[in-house]
Amino acid sequence: MTGATESTPARVVARVPVLNAANALTALRLALVPVFAASVIASGMSHSGWRMAACLIFAVASATDLVDGWIARRFALVTSVGKVADPIADKALTGAALVLLSWYDRLPWWVTVLILVRELGITGLRFWVIRHGVIAASRGGKIKTALQILAIAWYLWPMPAALAVVGPWIMAAAVLVTVVTGFDYIVQALRLRRPR
Repeated sequence: MTGATESTPARVVARVPVLNAANALTALRLALVPVFAASVIASGMSHSGWRMAACLIFAVASATDLVDGWIARRFALVTSVGKVADPIADKALTGAALVLLSWYDRLPWWVTVLILVRELGITGLRFWVIRHGVIAASRGGKIKTALQILAIAWYLWPMPAALAVVGPWIMAAAVLVTVVTGFDYIVQALRLRRPR
């Protein structure tokens, strides 16, 4: 037995290309935002055909959020670009929908302002604590997103009067979960920033 030791081979870290399927779907979601907005404006929230088109575009764009995240995790395609672009695309789509619904008097402005302030505030918190840790999306956050998408789609689709009244109740649930999860994220951020 000699005194020589075997050298441990250096670990090779595969570089993930920025141009990948997950990021392409995020880019598609961003590209659909102006198309969606144009459809809502064309509808004036009174033309049934355009409202259905706007709702379908919104649903497709929202679905890409689920798919791109799954692809990124399943095939190890997570990139720094994707981490930044994905929440921007989400907020652009949801923000455009809420602002337009309020603009056409379908949704009170305070609801839109409350949700957007919460979303932008949590994004700011994530950057504030990024050197100390990551605030991961909670189950409540995912429920919040699902409720917001359902509520917006409900408002966009030309529902008969008997069903249209359900929309505000779904939005009320979305607002409640939005506020509660917002406080939860604040607590998480303060814990991460607390001196060890």
